[in-house]
Amino acid sequence: MRVDAVAPTMALAIVLGMLFCAGAAPGVETPTKRSDLSALSDKELKAFVKVYIDYQRIRSSYGPTLEKTKDPAQKKQIELEANAKIKRSLDDQGLSVERYNHIFAQVNSNPPLRKKVLQQVEEERQKS
Repeated sequence: MRVDAVAPTMALAIVLGMLFCAGAAPGVETPTKRSDLSALSDKELKAFVKVYIDYQRIRSSYGPTLEKTKDPAQKKQIELEANAKIKRSLDDQGLSVERYNHIFAQVNSNPPLRKKVLQQVEEERQKS
């Protein structure tokens, strides 16, 4: 199992539109050095996990409605509302969009780290 939902991108206004694309966010480089991976603290990983779970909930909540909506004004309103929730989650956890994307790329490029994060995701989901 991969953490393969799309990470929020630099422009929060297009986050929800990006939800249905595959892979990591554009412009995010995948780290190749082990030293990059050790730069992640447990606190950052916990914050990442919480935002990731929030992101998945927001995606599952707003995604179907967004797909069904034909009116461009309504689509924009749905996107704005979802983006505000994603931004709030990032702010609550003390992560910038850039840092979240960086962690996301690291998690997807390192199988042991991915396994650790997925375990934390499951533990966090069980708590809520």
